[in-house]
Amino acid sequence: MEQEAAETLVQAASSDGSNPKGPDESEAVNRARKLLFRRMLVGIRDGRFFLGNFHCIDKQGNIILQDAVEYRSTRRSSPSPMEQRFLGLILIPSSCRVSCHVGCSVEEQLSLLSF
Repeated sequence: MEQEAAETLVQAASSDGSNPKGPDESEAVNRARKLLFRRMLVGIRDGRFFLGNFHCIDKQGNIILQDAVEYRSTRRSSPSPMEQRFLGLILIPSSCRVSCHVGCSVEEQLSLLSF
């Protein structure tokens, strides 16, 4: 459900913008505002995950996270299966993204999905 909300936001943000002040754009902006500064977990194609605060999304669907931490799997010989490092402010291209999850309550998830 969280992924559906994020994907709906990406689709709305990447609309063609032919009617810049139409109801569709204001709906996309409202959805983006609801996600601002929420914890977001984004997975990319090479298996890494990034956890950070949602900062913005552009028309192409690229996501910027603040205070991001990268998580990646390490070799089995290490004591912990995941390695992490602090990255700060990062841009995740839409072409690399495979999953997107937002940390919020069930009620908030439903409100993000409602039209």
